Amino acid sequence: MRTFKKSSKLDNVLYDVRGPVVTEAARMEEEGRKILKLNIGNPAPFGFSAPDEVIADLIQNAADCEGYSDSRGLFSARKAIMQYYQLKKLPNLHIQNIYTGNGVSELINLAMQALLDDGDEILIPAPDYPLWTACATLSGGHVVHYICDEQADWNPDIEDIKSKITDKTKAIVVINPNNPTGAVYEKDVLEQIVQVAREHELMIFCDEIYDRLIMDGYQHTSIASLAPDLFCVTFSGLSKSHMIAGFRIGWMVLSGDLSKGKDYMEGLNMLSNMRLCSNVPAQSIVQTALGGYQSVNEYIVPGGRIYEQREFIYNALKDIPGISVVKPKAAFYIFPKLDTEKFHITDDMQFAYDFLHQKQVLVVQGTGFNWIAPDHFRIVYLPHRRTLSQAMQKLSDFLETYHQ
Repeated sequence: MRTFKKSSKLDNVLYDVRGPVVTEAARMEEEGRKILKLNIGNPAPFGFSAPDEVIADLIQNAADCEGYSDSRGLFSARKAIMQYYQLKKLPNLHIQNIYTGNGVSELINLAMQALLDDGDEILIPAPDYPLWTACATLSGGHVVHYICDEQADWNPDIEDIKSKITDKTKAIVVINPNNPTGAVYEKDVLEQIVQVAREHELMIFCDEIYDRLIMDGYQHTSIASLAPDLFCVTFSGLSKSHMIAGFRIGWMVLSGDLSKGKDYMEGLNMLSNMRLCSNVPAQSIVQTALGGYQSVNEYIVPGGRIYEQREFIYNALKDIPGISVVKPKAAFYIFPKLDTEKFHITDDMQFAYDFLHQKQVLVVQGTGFNWIAPDHFRIVYLPHRRTLSQAMQKLSDFLETYHQ
């Protein structure tokens, strides 16, 4: 009998954010067990609401969004995106080089497929948002992870980047603000990355989906604004900043010296045309979302919910013996470190499994973000404070006796 197996192209693709531990949590829920979920950055289930103005615009525009748009997106959406990045000082912007997508995830896949041949190398941070590694691998690329330094507030290690460049390296990915660490990279670090990319003629991919979720007065610098002579692709969207992850609306913006990527741009256009267009009703709200009142700002200042929940989770983790943690500056993630000697941990996925089974709390192990050692895990601090308090008490109780 003929059977059908998955494509061999998927054999080396790892995407653990929704991996085995999450599958086990779903099985436990089917048995009627209640799980405290601290694993996924989707604001909607935790009581965060989209701005009223955005919802009103979506309803108003729905009747006019029944057909396909230009494959790159509605003119109004791309114009608003262009104006947003003009304010962020990205060089050489043209509306024809802006693409909307069904979330940033679709566009990352498209961008990798258009660039990478089998064996091409691409530099991606560790820890990373694992979709980058998965999409690059699926496209035939060889991912080389450069280290972000926990002792330097999770900024990229420039010397490590330099040591990992070869004649096969085509591009470098910069995730800033960072998921899973919540880091915001310092401008001088970004300038050093640009200089390395300049010396080795690398393309820069800039994942900036959390650039409107920055706390404590820190300023975000778009790395593409520092690189007018390089070919840069900047990604962002509304899923996080406007609490509408399910709407699936993101974008990518080409900037800098576009003459270096003419053939690549042909590939992007080909792939963009193949999927016809992104979600048109979601595109219709981009202009309002980017130009109107930014209600997210209420969440990220003292007294705001994201800010206060960050303060709580950071302080609660600090007080648990065997855990150390760097305070995140952006987004809604925190990436604490476990004392592996104290707990005898050699497998962080096993840690996540054990915590799930014993305390019914779901977190993601650090190696799921391509981190190099089994000593970290990620917490999403979007749930209400009372849920976070319950989870931290469970973690403290669990670690009192845990030995792997």
